[in-house]
Amino acid sequence: MSMAGLEDRGLGAAQTDVLATDEEAEEEEEETLTTAFTSTEIRSLPQYGDEAPRPSEPNPPRIKADGEHQDHLTSTSFDSRPHSLRSESRRKEEAPYERARENGVCKMHKFSLYETASRYYLVGGDITDRKFRILKIDRTIEAGDLNVAEDDVVYTKEEMKQLLNVVDDGNKSSGGLKLKYSTWGLLGFIRFTGPYYMLLITKRSHVAMIGGHYIYQIDGTELVSLAIPPSSRFKLDRHPEEARFVGILNNLDLSRSFYFSYSYDITHTLQHNVRREREALLLKQPAPIQQEHNEMFIWNHYLLEPARSILKKTYDWCLPIVHGFIDQANLSIYGRTVYITIIARRSRIFAGARFLKRGANDLGYVANDVETEQIVSEMLTTSLHAPGPKLYANPNYTSYVQHRGSIPLYWTQDSSGVTPKPDIELNLVDPFYGAAALHFDNLFSRYGAPVYVLNLVKARERTPRESKLLKEFTNAITYLNQFLPRDKKIIYKAWDMSRASKSRDQDVIGTLESIAEDVMTKTSFFRNGDYEDTEIRMQNGIARTNCIDCLDRTNAAQFVIGKRALGHQLHALGVLSDTSIDYDTDAVNLLTHMFHAHGDTIAVQYGGSHLVNTMETYRKINQWTSHSRDMVESFKRYYNNSFLDRQRQEAYNLFLGNYIFAQGQPMLWDLSTDYYLHHADPRAWSAKKQQSYIKWFHPEYLSNRTMPESCDIRASLSTKVLPQYDDYWLEYYKPLALSSFMKVFCFRMNSSLRYIPFKSTREGTHDLSPFRVRDGNEHENIDKARHGKDVADLGPRKSPGDDISIRETSDGTPSQGKLLSGWLHSQLREPRPLHSRILSDHALEVNDRPLASMKSSEVANMPKDKSAIAQWTLGQLVVNSLNPTVKDAEAGEYGRYINHPLNLPLVVSIDTPPSPGLDFLRYINSISVEAVSSLSSTEEDINDYVEFLNVSEDPLTVTDADTPKKRYKAYRQWLKGKSLFKQQRVDA
Repeated sequence: MSMAGLEDRGLGAAQTDVLATDEEAEEEEEETLTTAFTSTEIRSLPQYGDEAPRPSEPNPPRIKADGEHQDHLTSTSFDSRPHSLRSESRRKEEAPYERARENGVCKMHKFSLYETASRYYLVGGDITDRKFRILKIDRTIEAGDLNVAEDDVVYTKEEMKQLLNVVDDGNKSSGGLKLKYSTWGLLGFIRFTGPYYMLLITKRSHVAMIGGHYIYQIDGTELVSLAIPPSSRFKLDRHPEEARFVGILNNLDLSRSFYFSYSYDITHTLQHNVRREREALLLKQPAPIQQEHNEMFIWNHYLLEPARSILKKTYDWCLPIVHGFIDQANLSIYGRTVYITIIARRSRIFAGARFLKRGANDLGYVANDVETEQIVSEMLTTSLHAPGPKLYANPNYTSYVQHRGSIPLYWTQDSSGVTPKPDIELNLVDPFYGAAALHFDNLFSRYGAPVYVLNLVKARERTPRESKLLKEFTNAITYLNQFLPRDKKIIYKAWDMSRASKSRDQDVIGTLESIAEDVMTKTSFFRNGDYEDTEIRMQNGIARTNCIDCLDRTNAAQFVIGKRALGHQLHALGVLSDTSIDYDTDAVNLLTHMFHAHGDTIAVQYGGSHLVNTMETYRKINQWTSHSRDMVESFKRYYNNSFLDRQRQEAYNLFLGNYIFAQGQPMLWDLSTDYYLHHADPRAWSAKKQQSYIKWFHPEYLSNRTMPESCDIRASLSTKVLPQYDDYWLEYYKPLALSSFMKVFCFRMNSSLRYIPFKSTREGTHDLSPFRVRDGNEHENIDKARHGKDVADLGPRKSPGDDISIRETSDGTPSQGKLLSGWLHSQLREPRPLHSRILSDHALEVNDRPLASMKSSEVANMPKDKSAIAQWTLGQLVVNSLNPTVKDAEAGEYGRYINHPLNLPLVVSIDTPPSPGLDFLRYINSISVEAVSSLSSTEEDINDYVEFLNVSEDPLTVTDADTPKKRYKAYRQWLKGKSLFKQQRVDA
């Protein structure tokens, strides 16, 4: 077998044990991989080192760990050779080695970094811990060079163990092979003045799950130098400023708000991902032809550049990460589970701190550019696939995307003074508004048309500051709109939200609600499905919201738009009969909490503090209690902007590759401004053909997005395995992995149920609808009219033949169908009612008494109105679940069960004891004489029993005489690093 074969296939036994423990702890909120490791198992193979191979005996026999006999696999050095040390005839009889990208194997979830005196070995394993690959990194090359050798052969665990044994034996003289880190991923390579570093993920935690694909947050990283250690014979000169660059990079906390996923592209929206996959299916491709990530949101893009030039498949080894905010919550609707996911992606281009990055650069990229996606999905099926042969056509997934970003003009604010509100300066007045044109053309390419601009800056001020930008931005939109088609023009809405919030006669929330409905009408939202059974909706266009900082006012406006989108998404999923949701309901409170965390995170990243004005401020509730908090946050923002933002900006410029060290150039900390780091070099673009001032947009970007039709892929599936299309099953369900409910992310997820008071649920007086308005008095008088929204089980649209969901006819009357499941009606012992709503406005009143206390005669006299029966059955279900009862027969059976062991008589003879129990007699009569006579023991069994009874005076001390005994076999294996809990045979 060639070294190219051995180098990628498996993992050492000791490392297997390390990752085995991680398999059980993988669902922890914060997952930490151990760095302690002993290489006692890396032994017993011929001597091969990093530098030159040495010959070995061909094909010595080997015994596997499970006792099966197998041919011994040998290898050459790490460098792949065209021949194998096996005999050619023997090799031809076996199956060829799997290659990366074959049969869906290549997605590695766990990595182990081994080191020798002159090389690093990065071993990657899949989620099942069965297939492995390896990467070799040379540490002896000159500073500034990167030598990485990749092998695309996929190995088994046993083969990888043998490979590590080979490397260890070949480096005995220099210390052998040692495990340096066990990690969850590689972020890339970076260098400052000398050798390269590689950045590893050491801790992670679950934050969301989309279509069975987990999204993780980075909780810990490690920067590993590829330089030769001081004890080595290879010496490299170290630049005196190297440590300072490392210190600047450490100012960027990668353990806060950085996210990644092994199998889901979080750099693109759900609509883009599904559309790309379905286009590939039409071409009968197992994966998109160009599966490129959106480089605008890949924050480790600069670290991936060295890997792109060396590795064949960069993203097989390196993980792209996004910066922003991700959160997911569970909306419980009478047993129906709906997931709400918020994903905010911050652009890496023109990124920086508040006063240091304003407006736009000359390429049209704006500061504080954040794309916010709201995914609402009903978890009837987890996968993105629909039941049957319809891949990526699950109708239970919807999403809505909106955008925030600084005003796309050339403007700045001088923060060198001590004033908390520096003057705004328009640095360049462009009559053709080139930066704004490039920015909106980029929005057209990403989201389509129309673009709805909501400008919330101040219109009237004593000293003009924001109002200067309002006038200039309005002129820019007017100029650009005159060249766009009539139905694709930029929709511009300017509104002084700050002044309206301070006025007593203006309704801020009401105005935002009307704007949000207009936005949803113009842009729509995405709803997946199949053209045959469900209506597919595509989002064409984007809502772009901005204020002066794109923080407080912008977040409030985006929340209202998101709330309106949530109503449309729930209506499309068949959860609501209407598209509106009232405030102070559990659903809106849950969304408010998520958007508040979303706004706080974006505000900390850009402004240095949390939100100053929250939704409570604009709704004018709790103003006195939040006043002190607003003052504290304002002071924190001022302090960070004045004293800490420059250090943070230097870390951004270094990590993102905006500044690259070069001999003879000024150091990063010596630059008076970073303007030239974020703007294009005029010498680079001046010679190029400039874009027309009139046709400033690409017409193809204005066309509506469409979803490709689903195709029957059963024929292609018969020749391909499913992991080629999607291996979500292994990541979500984790076969053979032991876990518990408290470690499962979906079980620990935040839910709307936490808003339900526990006391009222026990009394049976609480309305469990998440769309019921919580006015604080609903428990005092439950006979009052219901103010919550109705919950209609409408089911997916256009689903003929579905006799389980309830649909409404054209005249508004509900069609008949099965609503509640069989277990509910069997519990109530009533015939199944035919109705269309779970919760009705006309609730049934039963004299303020719990339904569980009613007699059967009273239940029989209940009104037979469909809406009344609906509310009564639901209330009875809640009461029965919160007040469980046990029947007499069940209680007697349980008592007999727990008392059974105490009543067993002590058997000391073959005679039947007096007053034997019924179970004892039944057991005695069930045993035949022939079965008893056939029982016998051999001499070996008797000797083993005698050996077991022979206990020394000091039973805790294990002597040499005890080692041959069978009961010490597992203990000896444990001393060698084997796991005690693996169910495998222990040989004598």
